[in-house]
Amino acid sequence: MNKLIDLGDGWILTPSVKKPDAVRNTADPDVEARKQTLIEMGGVPFTVPGDVHSSLLAAKIIEDPYYRDNEFAVDWVNQTAWVLTRTFVYALASFDRHVVLMVDNIDCIAEISVNNVLVGETDNQFVRYAFDISAALRDGDNELKIEFQVARDVAAESRRRHPFDLPDSQNCRIPNNHFLRKTPCHSGWDWNICLMPTGIYGSVGIASFARCRIDDISINQRFDQQDVTLLINIKAQVFKSASVNCVVALGNELISGNVDVYPGEQSIEMQLRVPKPDRWWPRGLGEQTLHHLRIELDDQIWQSDIGICESRIVCKPDVQGPGSGFAVEINGRAVFMRGANWIPADALPARGTPDVVRELLTSAVETNMNMLRVWGGGQYEADWFYALCDELGILVWQDFMFSCNHYPATDPEWMASVRVEATQQVRRLSRYASVVLWCGDNELVGALQWWEVTRNNRDRYLANYVRLNTALEEIITREVPQTSWWPSSPSQGLLDYADGWKSDVAGDMHFWDVWHEAKPFSAYQEICPRFCSEFGFQSFSSMPMVQSFAEEGDRNVSSRVMGVHQRNEGGNARIVETLVRYFKFPDSFERTVFLSQCQQAMAISTGVEYWRSLKPHCMGTLYWQLNDSWPVASWSSLEYGGAWKLLHYAARRFYRDVMLMVVPVDQSGQGADSPLCLRAVNDQAATVDLSYTLQAIDMAGTVQTQWSGCCEVTEDSAIDIMTLQPGDIPDGCFLKFQWTRGSSDVGFHTDSTDSIAGEGEYWPRPYKDYELPVPNVKIEVEPDSDGCIVILETDKPAFFVTIELGGRRVWSDNGFTLLPDQPKKIWVQKTLSHAGIPEVPEYSIEHI
Repeated sequence: MNKLIDLGDGWILTPSVKKPDAVRNTADPDVEARKQTLIEMGGVPFTVPGDVHSSLLAAKIIEDPYYRDNEFAVDWVNQTAWVLTRTFVYALASFDRHVVLMVDNIDCIAEISVNNVLVGETDNQFVRYAFDISAALRDGDNELKIEFQVARDVAAESRRRHPFDLPDSQNCRIPNNHFLRKTPCHSGWDWNICLMPTGIYGSVGIASFARCRIDDISINQRFDQQDVTLLINIKAQVFKSASVNCVVALGNELISGNVDVYPGEQSIEMQLRVPKPDRWWPRGLGEQTLHHLRIELDDQIWQSDIGICESRIVCKPDVQGPGSGFAVEINGRAVFMRGANWIPADALPARGTPDVVRELLTSAVETNMNMLRVWGGGQYEADWFYALCDELGILVWQDFMFSCNHYPATDPEWMASVRVEATQQVRRLSRYASVVLWCGDNELVGALQWWEVTRNNRDRYLANYVRLNTALEEIITREVPQTSWWPSSPSQGLLDYADGWKSDVAGDMHFWDVWHEAKPFSAYQEICPRFCSEFGFQSFSSMPMVQSFAEEGDRNVSSRVMGVHQRNEGGNARIVETLVRYFKFPDSFERTVFLSQCQQAMAISTGVEYWRSLKPHCMGTLYWQLNDSWPVASWSSLEYGGAWKLLHYAARRFYRDVMLMVVPVDQSGQGADSPLCLRAVNDQAATVDLSYTLQAIDMAGTVQTQWSGCCEVTEDSAIDIMTLQPGDIPDGCFLKFQWTRGSSDVGFHTDSTDSIAGEGEYWPRPYKDYELPVPNVKIEVEPDSDGCIVILETDKPAFFVTIELGGRRVWSDNGFTLLPDQPKKIWVQKTLSHAGIPEVPEYSIEHI
């Protein structure tokens, strides 16, 4: 059995003395002196996985780029050529073995040498490299060196050589990143800092092989009623002709045999039939059962836990009309997808650790999400990310890493690299039950209309796009035919190259009218998407997070620092302008921050609740976005460090398995003069009986009108319960409704631990149109084994009551309505551990 020698530790990072670099527009006049000091001190330690910025930060060579406007003071880092060096000892016990250096996720353009002998070159962050270093090795001490080029310079030169113009994404501060195979958002985005990091984010190691090496394994699952056949394809690099033994085992099922191998690349196919295996299900629908798969080839062992899961996209034509549905079926059952979009966990790759990511993914599960979209402007995540999704029951919509650009698909070398990238990534992720969908790109079809040069010659740019998209589809079809392919997001379907952004007729859509076009929240209720894979509304980070990066003088929505921490042009102004639609104008910065999170929760709740009520016409909502990569005003529901915004608390309500909502009867939108419907949605696989109470409550907390009843909601359905006509809601009132399982009496004071029970609200008019009372909210704290229980009471209605917004503690509820004589008990659900989240004053309370 081959043992990988891990070379993750012991590296030294220095600036290159061979490759001069130009320092451009830096705010630091001492850059050259810093680099010379680094060289004279012999460099700084570097650990794989890691990035250059994090190593320099740990050595106190640079300041925290997330603080204030330090981003620009560290630009010299991405303008510098860097070198990683380390020594290792290797005993050449057998000279007939091939020693291979394996490097995964190296970012991105580098030359690798052993003992000053060039052994390989890299140019694609998303390719796993293996270099035969046998001829360069010495018996005993060896030196391994990785010399990085300045990626932005290589990209600029590639663009200069390209035969026609490929315009840049409008989101990137540093241009030309689309000529690199590197995480697109490293050069900035409308939520990301621009650092252009360099480093190795995967692993580095060496191993020796006598006859062959397992290079890759893909796993397909062929279903025959309750049985499954695993189709195993082993890609091997063969060094010597031989007859080798191959074994595939899953539980008690095993198949083995001898295979003749010959020098070069070779595919070895094995089939293992497994009778009636337990299936893997997403959270809420069944168990996340995993089976241990073991593969042996010659003296190598490969093993992984896999889930048995059958998935597909179903686009069923409408019985009437020109459209078609878009639903993801899991094990034969169409599942409503409730989730969000995932971006890289941290703009500094070294900080995006498994512990950090587990915390973020767990927070997604705790809000009843069952799908995340790994967005195409980020990165293919590490194996442990997808293993966590398998464990937690989170389905993955996986984009290829192409976003918001036009790419050099006419360049044969570039396309050859992309084909290797796509083939490796598709094979690698084939073992994960959670990966149920591969999508070609993010918004590349829409980008055909974004620039004058592309609009004026659409045929050329469309043909360029089709080259790339067709290659990706061919790789999916060849490597993982059981996995669903979707050409682009948004898209109306295969071979449809129309701009589907605003079309809700078929496929998935991105609906950005509320944010980018400043439409009211009711605009969400004027469309009927089949699957909305992007939509969002921004808020500011909580005050504790703002305090972590901004000095007191910076805490103004129009300050330079707050502008640096807002990457969408005009974003801060849009947040504030929207506030005046729904609230009376805030009288402080702190109040503005709080209300921005209230209105973000309102916006996304409006869209999700209405679209869920359309089930099965609509079968998925993935809001933009789950997480932040640094402290920034953004569309996220988890701010940097994992603290829950009010949107995330709202998501736990609007993504319940069973819920009631008050929505417009038709697409007329929200308003006091629109007929309304109380609807119930059940995403579970069993019928539920519900009791409900609907009350119209005035600003004194008095119930003016009440309706109640019982209903049966069949599995996987949405039903109308009752209709409210204009005038049914007394002036000055809002609706509050509650439901519980069975036919028991319902009272708003009821404290239920039943996962079915819940409550919601509907406001006919904006909050500013009501004479909101000034409540006296009292707090009582009781000790608890896990921390504390907080009991809140009020003398007058209080809305969006929030305790400790931001910080390390996640509460059982937040952003709720508190009524007189109805105490509310909440408790600490968990304490976050992610470094960087500041503490907050205990038991601070806010409300509108």
